[in-house]
Amino acid sequence: MKCKSRLLRLPNLVVLLVASSTAIAAQAGDWGINVYGLSYHWDRELAEQNDWDNEFNPGLGVRYGLGSWLKADAILDAGAYYDSGRNTAVYAAAGLLWPLDTNRRFNLGMALTAFHSDTYNQGDAFIAPVPLFSVRLENVTLNLTHFPKIGNLNEVHTTAMFLTVPLR
Repeated sequence: MKCKSRLLRLPNLVVLLVASSTAIAAQAGDWGINVYGLSYHWDRELAEQNDWDNEFNPGLGVRYGLGSWLKADAILDAGAYYDSGRNTAVYAAAGLLWPLDTNRRFNLGMALTAFHSDTYNQGDAFIAPVPLFSVRLENVTLNLTHFPKIGNLNEVHTTAMFLTVPLR
């Protein structure tokens, strides 16, 4: 019951973001499956002391491409994964990825992300900007993100990797 009561306290903005993602995604567009991953904790000693050292973070999510905006690719992501503290993390995000080359293979951007996990922010849902770097390969996109140490939101600098497989 503990988990259910926490989910009931999610901010209205998270519910709105997920509902908006679903409504927009119902239209035809650019879909992908996110396959989560791996993470690396930069302060390994602190991560071990607090049991935040899980670096195998399997999970699944979806990515929806909204097209171009401000010379960037606009994306919506949502998913769930087994996080560094061995809890299930759920999130929804809206972001922009700007191309770094003419072939749009290398991209750098940011996503405004709503998170919920017992591992982060003392179990309370929160919203934070998250940097993204992606490399588009032929049949998959490699995504790297960094979760900086920010007070109680995230107490260990962590870099994560996941793949996006396009559905075409």
